[in-house]
Amino acid sequence: MAAKIEYRQKEIRVFLDGEIDHHSAALIRVSIDEAIIHKKPSLLILDFGGVSFMDSSGIGLVMGRYKLMKNISGRIRVENLSPGAYKVMKLAGLEKLGEIKQKEVV
Repeated sequence: MAAKIEYRQKEIRVFLDGEIDHHSAALIRVSIDEAIIHKKPSLLILDFGGVSFMDSSGIGLVMGRYKLMKNISGRIRVENLSPGAYKVMKLAGLEKLGEIKQKEVV
């Protein structure tokens, strides 16, 4: 699992790639949290476009980053979810925390 982090004015975009499981989520969490604490963005975008597998750790990853962003009065958006991941996140109620978007079919 890899996570590429891009900074823009008041925005952090994280491009996730590979599998998200308990082990990889812990590593990703640390790098995202450091970026949030250091940059204090108003918006965090988690781009799941490159994720090939996700277990419940993916939900935990989103929920934890939501809480951190809420503490600094920021928002979260989750983009490019596969149809299965989108369904799981909706069932978990994550659309109540922020915007979630399914991958667009071209």
